[in-house]
Amino acid sequence: MAGHGAPTPEPTDCHDLRVAVVAASWHTEVMDGLLAGAQRALADHKVEAPVVVRVPGTFELPVMAAALAPSYDAIIALGVVIRGGTPHFEYVCNAATDGLTRVSIDAQTPVGFGVLTCDDEQQALDRAGLEGSKEDKGYEAASAALLTAATLKKVRRRDGLG
Repeated sequence: MAGHGAPTPEPTDCHDLRVAVVAASWHTEVMDGLLAGAQRALADHKVEAPVVVRVPGTFELPVMAAALAPSYDAIIALGVVIRGGTPHFEYVCNAATDGLTRVSIDAQTPVGFGVLTCDDEQQALDRAGLEGSKEDKGYEAASAALLTAATLKKVRRRDGLG
């Protein structure tokens, strides 16, 4: 299982963080699971009033994340790309990964990477955080972004990290 060895940090109080979730619309069942997982993580971390923005597909995630990053402490990007018979899969996966990485570094805003890149729909369902899923990548992406944003806030205030 891909999640073997993943950290399981306790939720941190992130009520003071401004958070936006950007979610693709393709593959409704998978996306509903990813978004629900992210929303569970936001609630567990006590995030108040996160903004949720939907975009058509995974390819559009970076541009929306870039537009939101200056106004938010963390962005959670959720999408899914399922391999087909053409190179389209690689193009979209690379564009989303490179674009979201660029947004995070350029804006110095953590971007939780909740983009599933799967060979088939069953792999996506297994990672979507739905009933019967083996993993909850929406929850994991949200938690990673929140914990990074909280740590980054400490670094910027020079509060120390110990």
